[in-house]
Amino acid sequence: MRMRRYLGCLAIVLCLSPACVGRKRWHSSTLFFFDTVCDLNLCCGAEEYKVLEKEISDIFSRVEDSFTPGAEDYSAPWVIELFGPARQVYLDSGGAFDITVGPLSDLWGFHGGPQRVPSAGEIRAALEHVGMDRVGLESGRLIVPSGTVFDWGGIAKGFGVDLAARAVIGRGAKNGFINAGGDLYCWGQNPEGKPWRVGIKHPRGEGFFGVLNISGVGAATSGDYQRYFEESGVRYHHLFDPKTGFPARGKQSVTVVGPETTICDALSTAVFIHPKPEEFLRKYPEYGAVIVDEKGKYCLLGKTYGATFVQ
Repeated sequence: MRMRRYLGCLAIVLCLSPACVGRKRWHSSTLFFFDTVCDLNLCCGAEEYKVLEKEISDIFSRVEDSFTPGAEDYSAPWVIELFGPARQVYLDSGGAFDITVGPLSDLWGFHGGPQRVPSAGEIRAALEHVGMDRVGLESGRLIVPSGTVFDWGGIAKGFGVDLAARAVIGRGAKNGFINAGGDLYCWGQNPEGKPWRVGIKHPRGEGFFGVLNISGVGAATSGDYQRYFEESGVRYHHLFDPKTGFPARGKQSVTVVGPETTICDALSTAVFIHPKPEEFLRKYPEYGAVIVDEKGKYCLLGKTYGATFVQ
């Protein structure tokens, strides 16, 4: 599955303790899905953890299969379900978030290369096939015109995390987190009996520049440092402005926190691309964004979720 983010941009800051509650204890493992490392930490019984780990693996595998560009079943329930929030964020952001940017990702070489700066004519040709308003929904099936290529990478990973989190919480896991390469959901308490501490990666340096203190919410980051190449001293990254066909400018990274990782995933891309994100983010009052601009200065929009920063 071609996803936009290969490296984790958010990380849980913790030290797992051996005990939890009663006979339950902390269990952890690492999986590999969505072309990235996925970390699981759940407080439960040993046998229960085996069941939950397998269920999460099965969900992630199905999400990968369901949202592989060019192989989607346009009438599949998950595809129809995820198209809904993708289209809503597209409309709310004035088109800043758009899952039909697949032709641009291909053209610039971010789906297998070679990575290069296309000509103006090539970009104009690709833009002819970009725009979610070209896609319809009739009788439970997406109507996708010829030449339109979906890139689900800005929302499908978050969707997978939400599905997995709901499944394990529904089975009684009261404390835990699931982190799929920087798209995460955490709930309950950490091993110290406190909210989870989530580090936000510095977009130009080592380590973290900030920490979120959260529980019962998701988080996701989009950044110009995750997948990029440089030519003539200019950084070209994978977060395209659907209006111009070029990588969006003005920001280094955006982290969004809120109730659903699916929406955090999409909003992190939309906020990164939109020139005035404070305007449309008001439509999402339960979500907050930590933005690092092109000069390396950060600001907060919406709910802060206990964010603290290292100066």
